[in-house]
Amino acid sequence: MNASARPLTIAVTGLNATDNPGPGVPVLRSLRDGARPGERRIGLTYDALDPGVYARDLADRVFLLTYPSAGAHAFLDRLTSIHERAPLDVIIPTLDAELPLFIALEPQLRAMGIALFVPTAQQLELRGKAQLAALGRAAGIDVPETAVVASVEDIARVDGKVRYPLYVKGPYYGATLATCREEAIAAYYRALAAWGGPVILQARVRGEEVNLVGVGDGKGGLLGPVVMKKLALTDKGKGWAGVTIRHEALVDVAARFAAATRWRGPLEVEALRAGPTQYHVIEINPRFPAWVHLATGAGVDLPRVVVDLARGETPAALPPYEVGKLFVRISLDQVIDMRDFERIVTTGEIAHAATISASLRVRPETTS
Repeated sequence: MNASARPLTIAVTGLNATDNPGPGVPVLRSLRDGARPGERRIGLTYDALDPGVYARDLADRVFLLTYPSAGAHAFLDRLTSIHERAPLDVIIPTLDAELPLFIALEPQLRAMGIALFVPTAQQLELRGKAQLAALGRAAGIDVPETAVVASVEDIARVDGKVRYPLYVKGPYYGATLATCREEAIAAYYRALAAWGGPVILQARVRGEEVNLVGVGDGKGGLLGPVVMKKLALTDKGKGWAGVTIRHEALVDVAARFAAATRWRGPLEVEALRAGPTQYHVIEINPRFPAWVHLATGAGVDLPRVVVDLARGETPAALPPYEVGKLFVRISLDQVIDMRDFERIVTTGEIAHAATISASLRVRPETTS
């Protein structure tokens, strides 16, 4: 069966859903909410204990991926094997650490008939934590004082530029507040051990935290921006509840970023609001955030936009998002059969039969 004759199949990575959740589960929820007849959803995971693996209403099938650290050849081999078993049309990567590999493999994946809509390697580097301050100056975006350190000696040399208290950040995840040099050195070693270099020092600034999610169209435009304010945090600083709000000044900041970089793909802007129109941008993440399903609930289905753009289609016009839409996360236990866990560990695959039959069922037309 050729690609145009069979149902569209969309794969999503990042199925972790703990107190530091990955974006894959909410992306799948968004795709489920706006599913088209016959469409199939595939989950791609790195860990057999990722909770999203066992959510039967999200993905028709789930496959275990090779870790990116195994290298491009092994990673592509595994994706090729998955593609042979469940022909994929689109993959939406949702994790920072895997993005460089997906970007590097995009030509091979497109040759296989698998579409992506991700930033270029240059765009990814431009918004990296180590380059964000320089990008801010070029694009007219306020970014806190930042320094890149490659050794403990560097920390002592930048004390005058980035004053305490400051945040010590790894290249992908994590931010530890340090109030003195000794704390900064300890945090430096932890970040280096967890994620490698470079390690970034960023001045702490005051303000109300607000976040924006959107999609860069690759031509300098920003599609479907939605702004959210966190109402409750976990002990890791992750949002546990949030509400959509209207902040056009932050939308303008994100639009300047998209225009300056010609950003291609999902993005999240994390900022601190210091005044009515003043924002300190502390991070720009190159993927969907874990709260992206709130945007879908507010009327803006951004994962669907990415699917359409990846396939070379023009997305449908997006409505203004609804202000006052709230998300509150819930922690629950999923009770599964041990055989399901054994299946994905031993075969690297699990199928949710009830979901498959539901996804392939075309809804009957209703009559008045």
